[in-house]
This record gives sequence, structure tokens and C-alpha cells, in this order.
Amino acid sequence: MFFKKKKKTDVSADPFYREKKVMKIYIECSKCGHLMNPVILNDRDLVVSYDGVSTYMIDKLYVCPKCYNQISVKAGFKGNLKPTYVEINGGKFITKEEYERKEGER
Repeated sequence: MFFKKKKKTDVSADPFYREKKVMKIYIECSKCGHLMNPVILNDRDLVVSYDGVSTYMIDKLYVCPKCYNQISVKAGFKGNLKPTYVEINGGKFITKEEYERKEGER
């Protein structure tokens, strides 16, 4: 009761929803508006970064199944998996609540 999770309102700085050994993101394609929710496995998708700022990084390319638009997601993380930078091209991050609302409308 006292430890309610805060809902995210700004996903531009930290779009990652952490669970046990995975991180989830919610993406909307900028070309056709298709919604995706890929999962990032912490032990397989995170790689060591040698840029001096981040400890880990991801560089993922997702393809929209409707319009074949390429959505590139790049991010760097500190050791505690807090993002140091986040980039997305070809789409935009949305919140989990937005994703569920838009999926319910379909």
C-alpha cells in the first residue's frame, strides 16, 4: 500500500520497464502507427561498452511487421541499469499505459 509504483509520464529519458531478468519497451512505428513491445534480455542483449560513459549498451534494430519500417534503438546504461543515453529512429517510445489503451481500442 505504501510502496506503489509511480507511473511513468516521460519515457524519453527512461523508456525501460524493468522486470526480473528482462527490460521491456513499448514502441509505436512512426510510419504506420503499429504498436510493438519487444523484450530485452539482460544477460544476452546487453553488451559491455567501452565509451567511458556507460558500462553496458544495446544497439537493436526492429522491423515493423506491417510496413517493414526499420526502428533503431540505441541506449547506454550504468552498472545499475540506469540509462545514460537513449536514442530511437523510425518510431517513438510510449508508456505501458498508452500501449494498453491503444491495444484495447483495436
